[in-house]
Amino acid sequence: MANANYISKVAIVGAGGNSGKFMTEALLKTGRHTVTAITRVDSKSQLPQGVQVKKVDYSKTETLVEALKGQDALVITMNRVAGDAQTSLINAAGEAGVPWILPNEWSPDTASEALVRDVAGFQAKGATRKYIADLGKSSYIAVTTGFWYEWSLAIPLAFGFDFKNKAVTLFDDGDVKISISTWPQVGRAVATLLSLPVKSDNSTSTCLEDFRNKHVYVNSFTVSQNDMLESAMRVTGTQKKDWTITKEKSTERYQAGAEQMKTGDHIGFVKMMYTRVFYPDGVGDFERNRGTINSALDLPTEDIDKATEAAIERSKNPWGA
Repeated sequence: MANANYISKVAIVGAGGNSGKFMTEALLKTGRHTVTAITRVDSKSQLPQGVQVKKVDYSKTETLVEALKGQDALVITMNRVAGDAQTSLINAAGEAGVPWILPNEWSPDTASEALVRDVAGFQAKGATRKYIADLGKSSYIAVTTGFWYEWSLAIPLAFGFDFKNKAVTLFDDGDVKISISTWPQVGRAVATLLSLPVKSDNSTSTCLEDFRNKHVYVNSFTVSQNDMLESAMRVTGTQKKDWTITKEKSTERYQAGAEQMKTGDHIGFVKMMYTRVFYPDGVGDFERNRGTINSALDLPTEDIDKATEAAIERSKNPWGA
């Protein structure tokens, strides 16, 4: 018999994607959760073994409601442009009586007014949080992770590393630290978070109620580009003399991205978004600015070199699955 003070049934959207796969596998590994993947009728995604599947048609709200009935939590991880689909999910979750939603956050600190002002793509996340709160049928927990390390380090336009040519572009002097996460760490964080009691068993235990309609911050590392370069050199057995290192002012790189966007070049958005977190104002360092719940979730300290090795492997096909 299920314990009403614990979440047992979790629905996840995006279970076949990079981040969603790790979240799903971590939830299943706890042995405490039944995990249901919500997928489109025509989806061909490969899903982790052990997950249940419910196919939906986003144009038919009743299919979403039916898929979400009986669920204790909804985890949404999907493409950043899927705003209408997320709103449909939130409405259906409210109608189905799902009490907790982890919306499509998974990003740098969107509680930072300066960051959201300069990266318009992050504004939708605040609007989503407000929508859930105003609807008043479910509660959200916005899990802030920073950028995905393995994904971002593999893309030259993101963190500035071109592993194929052993070249790196440092923004300013490459010393500004940002908080970032690996996919496995976020998977562990979600699984542990949703394994907490809904309400505290005693005066000292952490519970979901502590985080109702709030941001929570988790990370793997808080590091600079120079830290990443040191890690890359250890992994590849190279030295600085083996690398072509250039420098670019972060403000100029950001502005160049903005100009590219005006011409319809979406690569400009990637440059803007990633460069802005490396500004000297420190908005990318949420570990310092906000603190993390890593200790409360007993998350491990990770090996950055192992994560860098994974990123280098991904760089051979950075946009692949």
